[in-house]
Amino acid sequence: MKTVSLSGSPRGGVGKKDAKELRANNRVPAVLYGGDEQMHFSVAESELDKVVFTPDVFLFTLDVDGKKVEAVLVDIQFHPVTDRVIHVDFLEVIEGKPVRLKLPVQTTGNALGVKNGGRLLTNYRRVTVLGLPKDFPDVVELDVTKLRIGQALRMKDIVFPGVTLLHDPEAVVVSVKTARGAIEDELEDEEDEEGEEGEGGEEGEGSEGGDDAEAKKEETAAE
Repeated sequence: MKTVSLSGSPRGGVGKKDAKELRANNRVPAVLYGGDEQMHFSVAESELDKVVFTPDVFLFTLDVDGKKVEAVLVDIQFHPVTDRVIHVDFLEVIEGKPVRLKLPVQTTGNALGVKNGGRLLTNYRRVTVLGLPKDFPDVVELDVTKLRIGQALRMKDIVFPGVTLLHDPEAVVVSVKTARGAIEDELEDEEDEEGEEGEGGEEGEGSEGGDDAEAKKEETAAE
């Protein structure tokens, strides 16, 4: 996982009025839990935006009034209209203790099925995992190069040592579906093949009929 440092300031209060004042000063209320005690603090909105509005997942080194702890970001609240970050929750990372986190999914390669007219569908943009942060990859990378139309990659196909996926093993992560154009192309190909076979059959019957007629003529002449 990528690491980043973030500085915070202790909160004087934890009420709505205090939170409103913080946001007015471009700071975001935050809470850290998972350790011996909860810690309420605030971080600069500009610094937080750099790590929130990105697909990357980070391991944070939080520095709050001189106290440093490692943590992961587990929850973000956005303003329903402006999309500004209005609150964040951090979970303290304790050595040897697994954490639950969502990791981004990234596909690589150009699927064979897409080359043949199919459409690549991604059902999960992030997957939930359980494990130690040191074992987490930056992204869950899936190579779709060999996928044909009708084929898929499922949760059980994703394997990282020490990391457990918290999903149904049979759940489809990415798949290649048949597009309308691909169906029409296949139907046209089948019609062309049937047409060629039909023409060949008529020619064959005509040839056999011609041979029989010539044979009868020869028999009549002999008589």
